Amino acid sequence: MNFLTTAALLDACVLAALKNEDAYGYLLTQKVSDVIQVSESALYPVLRRLQKGHLLETYDQPFNGRNRRYYRITQSGRKLLEQYRNDWRDCKTKLDFILEGTSDHE
Repeated sequence: MNFLTTAALLDACVLAALKNEDAYGYLLTQKVSDVIQVSESALYPVLRRLQKGHLLETYDQPFNGRNRRYYRITQSGRKLLEQYRNDWRDCKTKLDFILEGTSDHE
């Protein structure tokens, strides 16, 4: 079964993928694609939007005679990621209750 991939979920996955280490676009696409279906062409607008919102920053590093652009999560990005994690836990608890009849409150 496929669930809708929202912009917020995609943002959360990108920020989480960058939480522990910086990554260049193709590698980041691979990391996110392991969790949700996303193409490289769909991910770059997300990266630009997150960068414009000061949630990510970039830097270039030489690789095989050309520059490779790396993405790094900012402090603001880390704060938003924590909010996404809290929202996810709340949503998961509610979904578990309705889909499985379980609750953390039992």
